[in-house]
Amino acid sequence: MKNMHIRYAALLLFVLLSASTSSFAQTVLEQKISAISAIKEIRPLETSEFSEKYVTYFTQPLDHRHPEKGSFRQRVIVSHAGFDRPTVIVTEGYGAAYALRPQYREELSKLLNANMIFVEYRYFLESTPEPKDWQYLTAENSADDLHAITTAFKSIYPGKWIATGISKGGQTTLLYRTFYPDDVVISVPYVAPLCYGVEDGRHEPFLHKVSTPENRKKIEDFQLEALKRKATLLPRFEKYCTEKNYSFRAPIEEIYDYSVLEYSFALWQWGTPISSIPATTASDDEIFSHLLAISEPGYFTADSPNASFFVQAARELGYYGYDVQPFKQYLSIQSSEGYLHRLMLPEELKDMPFDKTLSKKITKFLKKQDPKMIFIYGQNDPWTAAGVTWLKNKKNIHVFIQPNGSHLARINTLPEAEKAKVMELINEWLK
Repeated sequence: MKNMHIRYAALLLFVLLSASTSSFAQTVLEQKISAISAIKEIRPLETSEFSEKYVTYFTQPLDHRHPEKGSFRQRVIVSHAGFDRPTVIVTEGYGAAYALRPQYREELSKLLNANMIFVEYRYFLESTPEPKDWQYLTAENSADDLHAITTAFKSIYPGKWIATGISKGGQTTLLYRTFYPDDVVISVPYVAPLCYGVEDGRHEPFLHKVSTPENRKKIEDFQLEALKRKATLLPRFEKYCTEKNYSFRAPIEEIYDYSVLEYSFALWQWGTPISSIPATTASDDEIFSHLLAISEPGYFTADSPNASFFVQAARELGYYGYDVQPFKQYLSIQSSEGYLHRLMLPEELKDMPFDKTLSKKITKFLKKQDPKMIFIYGQNDPWTAAGVTWLKNKKNIHVFIQPNGSHLARINTLPEAEKAKVMELINEWLK
């Protein structure tokens, strides 16, 4: 009996010591994150860029105006540089999986040695509510998500905050500043469009003027050649889509036509060298391979992983159209109008109207206010057609356009003098 008591006491001591060690092993940052009531889960991540890195799950209302409607978990990645450092909140427009990589560090966070709060957008990857009720996927709710996260993490990082994002993430940076102008000191949207409609109307004229007449002709000649060879290339195209298990809401010939129409936008968007375009005398293999490399038909699938983006584009973020005129005699479609609704929206939303309230609100904010903002665009990127490049005579809003740049335009891709100017502005604002 005596031995049993000794063993019990030893076991109790071991349990207490283990609990104490476990508690002690938790870093100060972990303890602070765990104290945020909305965070129910926190896991450490490997990092080669920061002293600590965690993935957390932040409980958000589906509808911030009506919390009783339910909630979902939003994935937020926390990367630590120091409690005394500024903090960059990355307003991602899509999923956050790539930010889990040990070597990932956003540009401004690196340039400023800043903490990084990386927010996955609602309705993408692990931040998707179940069931997926589309009515709560709004820009305003996404701004409210960011406000809740920023407010919570300011208890940990009381220094100055910068919001930044790329493409749809840049749109998010812009709309976040519009809804909550005082949450951050600086906003840096990269390649962020501000579209006024589902088929905005500014992208097609842009593509008729971009670069040089010689380059534009080479692109159009390739598109025409791909359409002229439809009889031989369409069977290959159909076989490729079947092997990929793609399903479409339109006949395969229409999808082929849309892939050709998308080609010029996609080529300029990603800065593909014009020299890579095959000659019109190239083999079927070369023409087909190049078309798929630039304009992959999976983009038009009925169950695209980008469905949440398409819903927002159709609802309030806007999108672009195609100019079918140069290709009309070879197309199976009379018009491309309404293609986003017809091909890419969930069936139950195909009649959803576009609401201009958001673009009007953002435009009014930018005209009337003068927040500290730096816009970065690429000169040849078709999204720049809808960019915030029209603002003049503002003290704090600055627009930088990378010469011959694409959708990959960043601070580090700007000419040295402009890059220095950007950093000078940011460092001055952070003082």
